[in-house]
Amino acid sequence: MIRLKKHIIYLFILLGIFHQACTEEIDVSTLSFESVIVVNARISNEFKHQEVILTNSFPLETDESVPERNAAVLITDNTGNQFDFYESETAGKYISSKEFEAEPGRSYQLKIIRANGKNYESKTTQLTQVTQIDDLYAERGLDGRNNDGMFIYVDSSDPSGNSKYYQYEYEETYQIIAPYWVPQDLLVDDENNPFFRYSIEDKTTEQKTCYNTVNSNDIIQTTTIDLTEDKVKKFQVRFVNAEDPIISHRYSILVKQYVQSLDAYTYYKTVKKLSVSENVFSQNQPGFIKGNIVSVDSQNEKVIGMFEVSSVSEKRLFFNYQDFYPDASELFYFVNCEFSKPMDVNLAPSAEPPPLQREVMDGLVKFFDFNQSYPDDNFPNDGPIIVVTTACGDCTEFGTNIKPSFWE
Repeated sequence: MIRLKKHIIYLFILLGIFHQACTEEIDVSTLSFESVIVVNARISNEFKHQEVILTNSFPLETDESVPERNAAVLITDNTGNQFDFYESETAGKYISSKEFEAEPGRSYQLKIIRANGKNYESKTTQLTQVTQIDDLYAERGLDGRNNDGMFIYVDSSDPSGNSKYYQYEYEETYQIIAPYWVPQDLLVDDENNPFFRYSIEDKTTEQKTCYNTVNSNDIIQTTTIDLTEDKVKKFQVRFVNAEDPIISHRYSILVKQYVQSLDAYTYYKTVKKLSVSENVFSQNQPGFIKGNIVSVDSQNEKVIGMFEVSSVSEKRLFFNYQDFYPDASELFYFVNCEFSKPMDVNLAPSAEPPPLQREVMDGLVKFFDFNQSYPDDNFPNDGPIIVVTTACGDCTEFGTNIKPSFWE
């Protein structure tokens, strides 16, 4: 689920402040603010444990939302079924007690009772048209700023013409290969020895090849309402710059297509429009964005959020960097790799460990090779071992060494 940006989640701004001619800088912390419950809820036709996220709006001067704790959350349908939710270990995240899927022809309603006793409910909502992704593919090209990179496109079609409104989310997983990995490690045998006793031993854990997974955090939408056919053709869901290290080796992206109702599409389109500018004093002034959830107790209480019942389709894509850049002479990495030859002894008496020992103990470096020119009168401060920045010799600095089950 998409985390709404803080400056568009909720702002109560006195109307007189933003006169058209006003340019005076204002301290945002002085503006009036009222906490409002924020509901992020979507169930789909996937048979799984469904999720509902409850938080509270927060003022501009803070960076974190406040989770809504200890609420009672349930979803009902028009056939008498009730699906209860419990709060997970993640505060404010509620998960259905049992797996279920939204079914065509049924109406669903979200109900919430907060710990303070306040009641909320959504409008009844039905599952949208089930429409599959036809194709997911990658093409190399130039973006609007003439940057070389990889475009990820999706095609989809609905012969019935009932889908029309689409939202996309993705989960990308990329392979990380430490560029200066070697199979040996430098170990400190005695941390209290001022003369640095160490050993070179074979590594016992995987540190060469790792993987990392990142979820999309943007609102990606399109509509076919103005087209003669309900077809999504070559719609861009992602662009990755050619110099981004996430595609330096093997890359995978799982794209999910949600068919939205008109209400949900319009709601999130408005949210995206208001979040385009990081400047809250731009002409697109943020304010209250009404969704389909209301307070049962008071019609004047404001509630932020949308309860969706959306069909979903997904496809996964893999590609290798060399498939599109066969002549590439350089593979990009996440950091600049630096080599050094720290001294393994202190030239003067000292209670501090020698430089090499200290850097190894602090996890700053990894063994790379022996300094074949040691000792060298021309470089008296060089030690007997060549080390490299840890991140360049150990991929676990950027990901997990456990290969995903879906990896090909």
